[in-house]
Amino acid sequence: MADGYFVTPAQAAQVEMREGVYRRTMATTDELMICEFFLVSGAVVETHSHPNDQTGYIVFGELEITIGAQTQVCHPGDSYAVPGGIPHSARSLRDTVTIDVFSPPRSDYLTEAR
Repeated sequence: MADGYFVTPAQAAQVEMREGVYRRTMATTDELMICEFFLVSGAVVETHSHPNDQTGYIVFGELEITIGAQTQVCHPGDSYAVPGGIPHSARSLRDTVTIDVFSPPRSDYLTEAR
């Protein structure tokens, strides 16, 4: 972690993952990781999968998420769960912020958190 047990946004760089999709890797342990995602309206996260379990919470905005064969538009206060290995994708219908937790932590997201 950036400084012991606590991480501020200033200590966690925001990374543009793809056009219109920004990630800030926040706190992490050996067992889990929390990330903040900002998606510009119209941004797309193409279908992908990873072995990590992923859960998320919509802070603001509107996000169309497909998990496996199910698609739903999520609004502030909604949450979602993606078991490891399940294909999923997202499309931002408005500027959106989500908080996502990965278990175990994604090794490709660790660089900003340590």
